[in-house]
Amino acid sequence: MRNGGVWGSAAALSLMAACSGGVVPNPGGRAPLASETQAYAEPIVSLPVPATRPLPVTRAAPAALRAEIDRLIGEFPGKAGAAIRAVDDGWTVQRGGALSLPQQSVSKLWVALTVLSQRDAGRLRLDDPVLVTTQDLTLFHQPIAGLVRGEGYRTTVMGLLTRALTQSDNTANDRLLTLVGGPSAVRAFITQHQLGAIRFGPGERLLQSGTAGVTWNQSMALGRGFEAARARLSPEVRAAAMQRYIDNPPDGAAPLAIADALARLARGELLSETSTRVMLDTMGASITGRARLRAALPAGWKIAHKTGTGQELAGRNAGFNDVGLLTAPDGKRYAVAVMIGDTRVAMRVRQQLIQNVCAALTGGHVATSVSEDPTEG
Repeated sequence: MRNGGVWGSAAALSLMAACSGGVVPNPGGRAPLASETQAYAEPIVSLPVPATRPLPVTRAAPAALRAEIDRLIGEFPGKAGAAIRAVDDGWTVQRGGALSLPQQSVSKLWVALTVLSQRDAGRLRLDDPVLVTTQDLTLFHQPIAGLVRGEGYRTTVMGLLTRALTQSDNTANDRLLTLVGGPSAVRAFITQHQLGAIRFGPGERLLQSGTAGVTWNQSMALGRGFEAARARLSPEVRAAAMQRYIDNPPDGAAPLAIADALARLARGELLSETSTRVMLDTMGASITGRARLRAALPAGWKIAHKTGTGQELAGRNAGFNDVGLLTAPDGKRYAVAVMIGDTRVAMRVRQQLIQNVCAALTGGHVATSVSEDPTEG
């Protein structure tokens, strides 16, 4: 998983061949966009639009599940929401599902969907070459940065997509974002497909620097430059910036909208059949969030998911999520979104909430000893 373009399954490799054709030259190097060198003042977002008509309900939602989700979210010490949508039966269970909560790296889903929609439209191929240079580096979790030397690191669209979805690599994701046309292209995808209350922010660098109260400079992408700049700020400045983010997250989304989007993806309503398989297989190869939804998944269940983890300040966390498509042994599918937007509880308590939601649906058990890298997702 640490090498660009490696999928980790034979099915993924066959999909890569199906999606490839002739190589269309792509000049990977570029100067940073003006929008990438300025801190954001007000969130620039996609406007929520009416959701599409939901799938007709063929069965009622389980009453016990509804009661348990209501209890779990209601008792959680913080701002949180959860939504479960039965892809095949049409019912929905939720509590706090309409809240606008920080997505953090969950928003990588919308970049990936935009990439694959452009693949479906013939605008790019998954084997198109892409160059990643030091001007593309971002911050926090970016394993690809270790490969960017000299004139840059040469990879492909699929290599970046794999890293973004399976490792939650911020630089891989932002390079894809540039490739498809920037945040406006992703917002256009969200609007065109009527995904509802889902915002897409200004890209990783401006989102994270704005949350911390830092004015972004590309030199911060090298080493631990951003962390050093952030540490020089006063606690008051940082606290005020985080509060602004929590109050109105530029990447905010409703768990219900995310669960609906995942259900529509599973039903083949957003992408072609091949691109849908690429998306779900790549999400299924994710290695992040070992102590979240995956930790409470019983034997025989499958998961394709994306995590998201926000910054912390003085014990306060803004964004701790896991969303995905769960498939039961009988083949029935469930789109699940569990999002925590503001809390002071320890990471283990946050992990347990996500696990408990999963266990309520699947009948699994909450893990007692699983750990994860806090930088993941």
